[in-house]
Amino acid sequence: MNKTAKEENHDFQKTLKFIIPSLLGVFLFMIPIPWNGSLTIPVAIFSKLIISLLGEYLPIISVVIISISAALAIISKIFKPKFIINNKYLNGLFNVSPLWFSLRIIGAILAIITIYKFRFDFIYSDSTGGTLLYSLLPTLFAVFLFAGLLLPLILDFGLLEFVGTLLSKVMRPIFSLPGRSSIDCITSWLGDGTIGVLLTSKQYEHGFYSKKEAAIIGTNFSVVSITFCLVVIAQVGLEDMFVPFYITVTFIGIVAAVITPRIPPLSKIPDTYINGEKKKDNEIIPENHTTFSYGISKALEKVNNNKGMKEFLIDGIKNVLDMWIGVLPVVMGMGTIALILAEYTHIFEYLGLPFIPLLKLLHIPDAALASKTLIVGFTDMFIPSVIGSTIANPMTRFIVACTSVTQLIYMSEVGGLLLASKIPVNIKDLFIIFLERTLITLPIASLIAHMLF
Repeated sequence: MNKTAKEENHDFQKTLKFIIPSLLGVFLFMIPIPWNGSLTIPVAIFSKLIISLLGEYLPIISVVIISISAALAIISKIFKPKFIINNKYLNGLFNVSPLWFSLRIIGAILAIITIYKFRFDFIYSDSTGGTLLYSLLPTLFAVFLFAGLLLPLILDFGLLEFVGTLLSKVMRPIFSLPGRSSIDCITSWLGDGTIGVLLTSKQYEHGFYSKKEAAIIGTNFSVVSITFCLVVIAQVGLEDMFVPFYITVTFIGIVAAVITPRIPPLSKIPDTYINGEKKKDNEIIPENHTTFSYGISKALEKVNNNKGMKEFLIDGIKNVLDMWIGVLPVVMGMGTIALILAEYTHIFEYLGLPFIPLLKLLHIPDAALASKTLIVGFTDMFIPSVIGSTIANPMTRFIVACTSVTQLIYMSEVGGLLLASKIPVNIKDLFIIFLERTLITLPIASLIAHMLF
């Protein structure tokens, strides 16, 4: 049956409503452009501009947000005000479980001690709480602001449905993931792992990923950006090796992402959605469609359910508040505690001792020094390269740099974000996955390093 001119015009408008916001989202989150001598995505540039504009005010703004988060959590628990309890969104934001309630209080206490440098210098020193409050939290504040506001461009206008359909035959057999997860990976890879976690968390909450899928993506695809890889390789004094370093990191990351979802704890996570329903296969292509035409059909269906600019702005603001209120306190609390343990105790040095025989078996020079870098990466991804920069042998420094980037899970950022999200992983799971990734990546990095040096 032929369509009327009015129907054709309506279809054309829907197609434009899919194409224009999606292209804008792709540009903002996935297209690297030159900036201050390096390549980065526009969302990251906006974040850097906010950081340079607000500068010294961002730590105190972060403390205020964390304090408000803790105060309203306390008020919700004790006084149960109706404006919070009777509002589904506010109730979910402030009336949190005992674990997250405790972490918000701890985060607020540590943030206040750090900003005022109150008595306990081991809490507010530049290598512990100071690192979190003055370096990481301002970055997260800015990233969450722009990523949260603009994320609906990727989530709400059909881009994920279109790309997910096109890549389902690649992502599902290789990584046991839906095709749409490729967007999370690309966004992290070109931009920032924190944006990848935010994107994954939102899709899980909206019922697009099962518990297992969200956990796999969060722990394997929230990779660090190209820019951070440059910083790491420069820290160990091997800038001239960046190309082989990055190729090695990419290859190792793919291998780890293939293996870890197929072994516990990830393999044991239920393949059900956040509401408890069993996972459905939504990626079967109907017989009357090609992969491309079905992708377009799914995208236009999503566009048809879009409620307009007002809903776009509301969703964006909710995204920002979710991350500011829910994540910043947890990152401050967990990250500071992890860095205190790394800086003032020998726990990670002792935990690294069992790796010495493996390092020697792999014929890695300075095995004892290298072992110190392996477990400490669980606290912060940059610490291994700082320790590794003192190792004399360049091959060992190369291996340390590769391993630290591909271990992926570190509590001062990605680990803290995962714990603060609704993605079903706990700190025990994260540490086991971290160890698994270490045991997978270390031998491969060593083999490649022996070929290069």
